[in-house]
Amino acid sequence: MPMQLLLLDDVDALGRSGEVVTVKPGYARNCLLPKKRAVVASPQTLRLQERLQAERAERAAADRRDAEEMAAKSAGTVLEIEVKVDPEGHMYGSVSATDIVNLFAEKGVEIEKRSVLLPQPIKTLGTHNLKLRLKEGVIMEFALTINSDIPLPVKEKQAPAVEQETPEE
Repeated sequence: MPMQLLLLDDVDALGRSGEVVTVKPGYARNCLLPKKRAVVASPQTLRLQERLQAERAERAAADRRDAEEMAAKSAGTVLEIEVKVDPEGHMYGSVSATDIVNLFAEKGVEIEKRSVLLPQPIKTLGTHNLKLRLKEGVIMEFALTINSDIPLPVKEKQAPAVEQETPEE
């Protein structure tokens, strides 16, 4: 039998502070209630709802403003990372969201790993255009340049061989 809870904090994939949600009893009993992220919805606790929603709206406006400032300040950022490659230019590993978070931390920008919109780790050298989802859904674009740790030989493109027709006699 599902339970009605009033969220005290934002919970990913469930709801925001001040919302009344329906969850399974095990999730409420084992996760939300012990961590004080929610309370059982009752007439007394529902009076908290208006206050929580007002606080959440103020926090959302401040978070959005901060995220837009960060996105404007960091627009066009180019991060560089050097990776180990074999002599043919194939990477030994890959560049993941954790590596990107560490690169931003070196620049003095703190982001969360889940903010990096990276469908799969990057396994090729070169420049990649990526995105971050900051607070309140603000999207920031940046470029990541992946360089090799050793100089690689430049491959020359060969023109395709054209067969010359010989006149038949």
